[in-house]
Amino acid sequence: MTSLIAVGLAWVWAAAMPMAYMDREYPSWAAKQELLRRCDLGQALIVGDSRAAAGIVPALLPVRTANLAVGGGEPIEALAAVRRALRCPDPPRRVIVSFDAVHFVQPELFWERTVRFGFLDARDLAELRNVSRRLDDLSVYEERHTDSLPSWVRDGMYLSRFPSTQFASLVKSGVFMRWWQNRRILAAGLRARGYYTFGTAAGSDVVAGDGHLSQFRPLPVLDWYFDRLLALLNKRGIEVDFVSVPMNDATWQAMQPVVRRDFAAYLDAYAQRYPSFHVIGEVTPHWPDRWFGDGFAHLNPLGAERFSVQLAQWLAASAPSRLARAVVPPPAQPRLQAAPPSTQNEAQKGWFKEIGLDASASVRPSSKRGS
Repeated sequence: MTSLIAVGLAWVWAAAMPMAYMDREYPSWAAKQELLRRCDLGQALIVGDSRAAAGIVPALLPVRTANLAVGGGEPIEALAAVRRALRCPDPPRRVIVSFDAVHFVQPELFWERTVRFGFLDARDLAELRNVSRRLDDLSVYEERHTDSLPSWVRDGMYLSRFPSTQFASLVKSGVFMRWWQNRRILAAGLRARGYYTFGTAAGSDVVAGDGHLSQFRPLPVLDWYFDRLLALLNKRGIEVDFVSVPMNDATWQAMQPVVRRDFAAYLDAYAQRYPSFHVIGEVTPHWPDRWFGDGFAHLNPLGAERFSVQLAQWLAASAPSRLARAVVPPPAQPRLQAAPPSTQNEAQKGWFKEIGLDASASVRPSSKRGS
């Protein structure tokens, strides 16, 4: 009986007080969920993976924007966020989608982050289970399922934050010692409208996951979710721009040309299928290593500011009737081109190009957190 009471108390604590023990990325996800709960999204919405989360600063964009991209994000998380956003009284009128090639071809941290952090609900998880079985692709749904528990039992344990699914965080946090830090991170994430950083080093020449791919072959389940995402937005008449955040030169040089080619062809096929979907700029842009902060090709804060200003210029030039005001870059902010592109075609051809001298650094990442 004593053991049952102890487990029960631990379960109540784990379910009710995640801010007290979760790792420091959890409150950044919680900020995005709070923006969704409040329907405080603005005119534009960003969904995607960690390169977008760390590379696009909403405060530098020309319209009110929420960055709901997440670490390890795949089309599964993007669809869940967009569905919730479209239920708001005044949903976003434009969606920016940004994934690197890796997040179409292999599962990553789905249970460790997406489910454990509460980004999906029971209905979302049931849909993934059914779709995965129908497509005979259990790569994401059964990722790292090494115990003997039935899948539906494991699902319920994660959704209810049963103590065993939170054990490592509970131990490392001393049960409650992360509360104050996590509350500060949550507040910062809300002020930044979902933007958060990963590595902050002054450069990195480490080859990220893209450079280790031998082929681009999307997982059927991730392709299904990407298709469903684009179909939903197309049906609602919402413009969708696929914008790739740059990778470092070291990764691009290691990346197989066939991977770059097939990734571009995959996205182009969807652009042909859905009129509202546009691929903007290069699919695998690359910048000098000095703009990156870790070994996962996350832009460091200076790189994120540089990229966001360029994206803002393109947004302001590409749809002046929908954007209420022009963007004026901060005085000290470097610009990537002499003037914003005057047409969408010009933007698609040239707005990602780097014009500065390559002074790439050889600095090892300060963070080991994945993308």
